[in-house]
Amino acid sequence: MSRTMRQRSRHCNTMKQDHSFVTGRVKSVRYAVAGAWKLLTTEHSIMVQACLGVILTIAGFFFHITKEEWLAQTFAIGLVLAVEGVNTAVEKIADFIHPDYHARIGFIKDIGAGAVFFAALAALAVCGIIYVPYLMAS
Repeated sequence: MSRTMRQRSRHCNTMKQDHSFVTGRVKSVRYAVAGAWKLLTTEHSIMVQACLGVILTIAGFFFHITKEEWLAQTFAIGLVLAVEGVNTAVEKIADFIHPDYHARIGFIKDIGAGAVFFAALAALAVCGIIYVPYLMAS
């Protein structure tokens, strides 16, 4: 094979790999959106937390919170939803592996719930730091 043909071949392979990379990322985003939709439409704890996130977002607009407060609030809401999503996945896997009650599975689920609790406490602290001064000034 001549040098020019090797270069063209290498270039074509690179283009093909780039295409599959982009296609793969698009598929990943589709799966992520589908997973988020499944969480929002099937898991009651996520529904409640998402509603609280919407209420806090409305409160943010009502009280004209600062850019820094928006950052903290957005991160706190995202953290709670993300940890709850991971906890839900762990619970579903545990139920799939061992559908009947088992002490070790219960222990694993409790740890996941504890992680959600810590995230929720952090979010509550952020919301308190943001909104208590606005409420006291009203």
